[in-house]
Amino acid sequence: MWRLVRVGLTLLLLAGCGEATPGVPGTLEWDRITRVAEVSEPVQRWLVTEGERVTAGQPLLTLDPRRLDARLAQARGQLDEARAALAEARQGPRRETIAAARADLARARAAQTLAESDYQRSQRLFQRRALASAELDQALALRDQRRAEADALAARLEELLRGERPERIAAAAAAVDAAQAHVDDMQIDRDRLVVTAPRDGRVDDLPFRPGDQPPAGAPLVSLLVGEAPYARFYVPADRRATLAVGDPVTVHVTGIARPFAARVERLAREPAFTPYYALAGDDASRLVYLARARLTDTAAERLVAGLPVRVELDGER
Repeated sequence: MWRLVRVGLTLLLLAGCGEATPGVPGTLEWDRITRVAEVSEPVQRWLVTEGERVTAGQPLLTLDPRRLDARLAQARGQLDEARAALAEARQGPRRETIAAARADLARARAAQTLAESDYQRSQRLFQRRALASAELDQALALRDQRRAEADALAARLEELLRGERPERIAAAAAAVDAAQAHVDDMQIDRDRLVVTAPRDGRVDDLPFRPGDQPPAGAPLVSLLVGEAPYARFYVPADRRATLAVGDPVTVHVTGIARPFAARVERLAREPAFTPYYALAGDDASRLVYLARARLTDTAAERLVAGLPVRVELDGER
């Protein structure tokens, strides 16, 4: 493996020596932002084209909203139901409900009185030996049943008159909060079906067409952002100690005669390919360090990503 790496580095350094233009090789890059699909829905339509300049917040594409619209409508219906239950709990029972409960209790009291009279009459007949014991037991059971029914209806009426317990009102309010949170969460998912630009930039790639259904997490659009590109290059080990972040460099872009001024904005502390502890002797001179230099010329904003460059370090001629 080390032999392959060493051969690749040797070719890289030899290629640099064979060029008329001074400097170390690299490529031109832009800062890139990718918007991914948060839900798997078909692409409905594109609102931009590749290469188009866009501003922050501008819609880029829309995904099919029909599935989420249906789920959002269901969530809103559940919220309305929870709000109605809370309102009913706070207002208490209606007067018609209380009146019906009183009527039910009156009927139960009348039935209880009748059952009491039947039981007393059965007792007298039993004492005169004119009634069997089984019939007396039946009258007793009926009396007890009517008492229980009347007591239950009386308790129900008392509950209606007192209104809902605070605990039940609190539970109804919590149900409303949960339903509202569900609606808010669904609305966020619905809003994200319209993919917008997070920053000013230029559309670089639109990998899907209308009708395609990208999976969740798939990149939907790639944007090139920033005011200018940067040169990505490798600094030889013998120049690493003399180069620092902020130093000016000159970038030569293949195919363009004029050079571009740039400034180093990032410089790796570790070698790019092979750790230092794996090298010894003459091999130590083959170390290279990844670096980035941002172009400062205003004309650089028209350059495209991927162009080969050579970066002229300070003192190279």
